Amino acid sequence: MSLYVGVDIGGTTSTIAIGDANRHVVCVSEQFPTYSEVGPARSVDAIAEQVERALEEHRLSLAEVAGAAIATPGPATLDGVLQSSPNLASADWDGCNIRELLQRRLREKQPDIQVRYIGDGQAAAFGEYSLRRGSLTWPGVEVDTDRTLDSLFMVTVGTGFGGGEVREGQVVRGNQGRAGHAGHIMLPHGAFRYDHDRQLKVGNAYSTVESAISLTALTHQLGYRLSLPQWREHPLRNASGTDKDKAKRLRELAAKADPLSLELFDDQAAALGIALLCLNYLGDYDLLVIGGGVCDLTESLRGDYLKSVVRSYQQHALNGFRYAPPIEFSTCGDQASVIGALVFASQSG
Repeated sequence: MSLYVGVDIGGTTSTIAIGDANRHVVCVSEQFPTYSEVGPARSVDAIAEQVERALEEHRLSLAEVAGAAIATPGPATLDGVLQSSPNLASADWDGCNIRELLQRRLREKQPDIQVRYIGDGQAAAFGEYSLRRGSLTWPGVEVDTDRTLDSLFMVTVGTGFGGGEVREGQVVRGNQGRAGHAGHIMLPHGAFRYDHDRQLKVGNAYSTVESAISLTALTHQLGYRLSLPQWREHPLRNASGTDKDKAKRLRELAAKADPLSLELFDDQAAALGIALLCLNYLGDYDLLVIGGGVCDLTESLRGDYLKSVVRSYQQHALNGFRYAPPIEFSTCGDQASVIGALVFASQSG
């Protein structure tokens, strides 16, 4: 039996998935430390150890693994040579061929294994598409499959803002492997409530999608909001911890109908509607998918968030685009990237 392994490296934690040649998910690991501040060699060791442990638990062997694929935050080349990324702390990541490094490590015990590389946003879109299309089975995850689904764009709202596209059943990687960096698209002036919100520099630019829609953005916005007179009695104003620590509490407070939290998420959703419109102008997709941390909002808040996204999309759209394609939350949340990497690995044969 041929097996395949998908790997998703995040700035803090990583995940692996194992599947068979029939695109049946055997297992998805718990998250384990990336050790990004130590460097890629330690991270690759942790991945290999986790792969071997998972295989042993299911009475399988590394000798049965025909291929693997690794997904990381970008940018990177098609072959997996990484460039500097704020999500991967050590300077050793810059210029590292992470695909080759993992392949060399796994070949110590399985000389024939082939490892592929894919960006994490691209992988997330491919994982989401594969589940929705029904080309992958994952026990315990129920999805209404759509065999007619041809294209989608998926955005992931987390510490940053990622994206990926699938068209005609294939993940779009681009000429140099950098397709999908939706977080660096510029947003119009009106997408930000305050001038302060526009002053968050992401990469080399201000007023980007990521500077409006991400945990980084919420942290920047929250610090300013708490300095305003109307929020001087807000419980977060004098709470302990950094602004980032406080921003991580916003989902919890929003679930309790906290006005400031609701305002911040509504602003985020409105900006996301504009971002999805810009993406759909170029791609004209069958489906737009929202993934990442916002999937963890309560069901009621998710409904309100989605309504704000759609309302903003339609408000700013040309008449021919006013009726948006379906916009839905991800079916597999934070595990979309590792599932996409698993599917990508299975194509190596």
